[in-house]
Amino acid sequence: MTIAIYAGSFDPITAGHLAIIRRAARLFDHLRVLVAVNPDKRGLFTLAERLELVRAAIGPLPHVSVDATEGYVVEYARAIGAACLVRGVRGAEDADAETRLARLNEALAPELPTLLLPAESSWVGVSSSDLKARAQAGESLDGLCPPAVAAHLRARFAPRAPAAESPVQPSEGATR
Repeated sequence: MTIAIYAGSFDPITAGHLAIIRRAARLFDHLRVLVAVNPDKRGLFTLAERLELVRAAIGPLPHVSVDATEGYVVEYARAIGAACLVRGVRGAEDADAETRLARLNEALAPELPTLLLPAESSWVGVSSSDLKARAQAGESLDGLCPPAVAAHLRARFAPRAPAAESPVQPSEGATR
């Protein structure tokens, strides 16, 4: 069985990620979506939340599963016998960054190639960061992410009621 890994922070998963997942799932016997923890990044969602959102998004897809790692993706890939890493590319800037990442991974695991899949043109401008910015601005997320993700983003950025003001008490010795 040929296993491929599509790794990312998925904070949160987008419709563009799902398009890459669907395409990659047709190319391999099994695709493992790997939620990778980057200790240098502080995510909006916890690891558990990201796993839950990815599971909900890929639920109906056959031969696709999800897991997480706090270690190197190539170490995880070796441990499960993966044959390939998959990365999505939205444009030239992504291609440059993803090529650098592929070379780093190749230095760590020369036996593990990286397949770069170009995003469909409709998803070129959609990123997790863009989704978060749109949600924070109260803009529509329709079609840009799974409905569960949109609901989580709206809840996370929902306006909060101001805290009740407490009366200010003068401190001891204060003059009026």
